[in-house]
Order: sequence, then structure tokens, then C-alpha cells
Amino acid sequence: MALEILRKLGLSNGEIKIYATLFNIGRATLQKINENTAIERRNIYDILNKLIEKGLVSYIQENKKRYFQVSHPNSIRHYVSEQKNELLSIEEEIEKHLPEITAKYNVHHYDLNGEIYRGKEGIKAVWEDMLNYKEVRWIGSGRYVPNLFPVWFANWNNRRIKKRVVVCNLFREEFSGKVTPFPLEHIRFLPEEFSGNPCPICVYGNKIVHFVLGGILFAFLIENKETAENYRKYHKYLWEKVAHS
Repeated sequence: MALEILRKLGLSNGEIKIYATLFNIGRATLQKINENTAIERRNIYDILNKLIEKGLVSYIQENKKRYFQVSHPNSIRHYVSEQKNELLSIEEEIEKHLPEITAKYNVHHYDLNGEIYRGKEGIKAVWEDMLNYKEVRWIGSGRYVPNLFPVWFANWNNRRIKKRVVVCNLFREEFSGKVTPFPLEHIRFLPEEFSGNPCPICVYGNKIVHFVLGGILFAFLIENKETAENYRKYHKYLWEKVAHS
């Protein structure tokens, strides 16, 4: 069976190995599981108990011997439903305590803050954060993220438009005549001297993000009101005095 499904459900390597073994050989004793998995017997007990608690494995007693077997495949669906319900419960609990957590965060949140994001999920996390603000300004843009993650970006962009988030995009010269503005997006193009590696700068709220979107995916976020104001002035100057339509 597709072991990746079990991994996505949060099962450990040991749990996956034993579940897959029972799935393939059918009902088995502890000794037979040990022979087929090479997992130590004392660890097999612990893993089986976890699988039983999750409803994915059951057992029967015959002639004073315990035989383990996978539960009906519907048990996987039931386990997923339980996980969803548990997550909803956790989400409700978090919402209840979020004001208190936020207040404590703000007490220790410095006026100048720096954060590093790596990989595709890190880049997406920064873009998701942009949707909490009414305006996003770009310098040296090039449709990098839309090209890297087209399906995800289409969904993100639809949400941006629904939230009425405005984008002011200063593209590199080589994109002149090759891009069409999205709804609520204003575009202009910087001179050729501003072209280079795919390292655009983004400004939103009190945040400035320097992206590296070439062979590696990296974002360095600075949160500081004064710095963000200066970058907005820089963007405005480029927009009005340097860039062309």
C-alpha cells in the first residue's frame, strides 16, 4: 500500500512498518511480526498498542495466543475524522487564549525584529502574511513566485483580490511588455541598470522582506516602522522619477 499516506497521517516509521507488515501477511503473532520487521519485541508491543489506540490494528485471542491484524480500511477514514475533530477542538482552544498570548507576545516584541524563512513553505508563509495588510509594494519584481508555485499562487491571488489588497509592482526592465497587471495591481518598469539576480524587495506594513528566489529559496524579513517608511519613500521615488509604464 502507499506508505506515504500513513506518513501524512502522522504515523511513525515503526508504526508504518508494522501496519504494512500486517497488511501484507495478514493475521500474525508477535513473533511473526518480529521476524518480518526485525523490530525488537519490547518495541513491537509499544507500537502495536499505539496502533490499537488509533483503531488501525485489532487482535484476537486463540489458544492462549494473541493474533494481530489490521482493522477494516474504513478505520483509516475514521482516524482521519478523529484527527480533524481534534484539530478543530485545538483551534477553538487557541482562539480562546489568543488575545492573552498576543498581549504577552507584544510585551516582548521589540521595535526592530528580524526573521529568516527558507524553502518553498517559508516563502509561502511570508506571502500569506502579506494578506493581512492593505498594500504591498515591490522593487525588482519578476513574477517569480507565480511561476514557481502557479496553482498555489492562483489561490493566493484570488484571496488577495477578495480582501482588496493593493499591489504596486516595480518590475525589472526585461519584463516590460511581457506582464499584464492583475486586478488591484499597478505596475511600472525599472531601467535596465536595476536588473540582476532574482532578489526582489517587498514592503508591507512595518515589514521589509529581501527575497532570494534563484537556486535557493530564502527570505529575510525586517520589522521596523522607521525602516519600512524609508523603503516606502524609496519605492515612491523610483515609481515617480525613475520607472516607466
